[in-house]
Amino acid sequence: MNLSKKQHFWFITTLLIGTFTMSISQSSLSTAYPTFMHYFNLPASTVSWLTTGFMLIMSVVMPLSPWMLNNLSFKKMYLSLLAIFIVGTFIIIFSKTFILMMIGRLMEGFAVGVLFPTYQSVILQVTPLEERGTTMGTVGLVMGSALAVGPILSGVILQIFNWQSIFIFFNILLILVALLASRTIVNPIITKKSSLDVTSVIFSMGIIGLLYFINEIAKQGFTNFLIIVLLVSIIMLGLFIRRQFKLSEPLLHLEIMKTINFDLGVALTALSYMSLITVTIVMPLYFQQILNLSPFWSGLALVPAAALLSWLNRRSGRLADRIGFKPVVLIGILIFIVGWSLMILNVMVQNLLLAILATMVVEAGNAFVMMPATTLAANSLPDPLIPHGSSIIATIRQVLGSTAVVIATVILGKNNFIGVFIFFLLLELLALVFAFKIKEHHPSNR
Repeated sequence: MNLSKKQHFWFITTLLIGTFTMSISQSSLSTAYPTFMHYFNLPASTVSWLTTGFMLIMSVVMPLSPWMLNNLSFKKMYLSLLAIFIVGTFIIIFSKTFILMMIGRLMEGFAVGVLFPTYQSVILQVTPLEERGTTMGTVGLVMGSALAVGPILSGVILQIFNWQSIFIFFNILLILVALLASRTIVNPIITKKSSLDVTSVIFSMGIIGLLYFINEIAKQGFTNFLIIVLLVSIIMLGLFIRRQFKLSEPLLHLEIMKTINFDLGVALTALSYMSLITVTIVMPLYFQQILNLSPFWSGLALVPAAALLSWLNRRSGRLADRIGFKPVVLIGILIFIVGWSLMILNVMVQNLLLAILATMVVEAGNAFVMMPATTLAANSLPDPLIPHGSSIIATIRQVLGSTAVVIATVILGKNNFIGVFIFFLLLELLALVFAFKIKEHHPSNR
């Protein structure tokens, strides 16, 4: 379906506003953990399931998104996801028990899990190849900014209002987005009906066990229970992969993983996300434990980096449209290397301004790598397979992002910040090798 410029603008804008609001919820609750612990009289390990459960349900529904996109009207699907998120958030606002709050949180996670890969693949398919850099730069602005802004926004709201106000804020915005979406969202992709392979869906749930293992290993160590969870999860995922290659209409077209350029793009976007999510979690600890800032000021110390990330995303996208995606990715990797080197230097001098600068440089690197690498990966695929590519990218990014947090936590131990920073510097050196190997995909050879 060809959209006019006006239709394209409002279609993209509505998608991104809704996604931004829903994305903030993924990272915003960590600041409010002490408040929830007091309100429900629960330990931190239990309250943390508000984030862990959200992430698990989000990850398990991601592989379903290509099937849903092919079988459902996109407009109805988008409005339904907004409705599920809004109802889940209302449940959270009025919940008096933690179980009820978890139900609402899982509903939110389901909506985000379907939307994340879906909206990216739809945007890629409705945007001409020569304009994808600028458009995906805006997508990167939404994803990166939401991750960085979430803890800051919730911290500011909690300084003035109660915890329910965080979710009231989300719902007011999303109700307005739903009203806007009813007028601006169209069905840009022709649906292609197919039956849902329930067996594949069951096997894909091995991702829940894998992510549970990753998140619990740092807390529990290698217990017998966790080893069993890991083995069962690996077997289920192995059966899932085997089944996809046997089906004529698989749930997920995994044969695209045989495209080396796609694999390199996936690796680069995942490594970029690993750096971004790690710096947003580790740096508040650094500001508080090493530089002795309060939680409020440690949150504000991240604002310059979040602002720079937001400002750079669209500019890196425009640059990619002009000079190509590969040069932009190479620039981003070099910026990452400089940023992590500054982090290492700062451990030695312990200077607040240098710490803020280092955080800004690392997040600037993300603006030049994550979405350009995602676009390079997508450009390696024919349009009908882009939804499957987006689902694979989103799932791998989520798994490796969780892995990065666990690795950083284990290395950190008792304030071993320099060990964390050296590890991620080495990862970016590996990313530099991948960036040199990836190929630019031009419209002429598409």
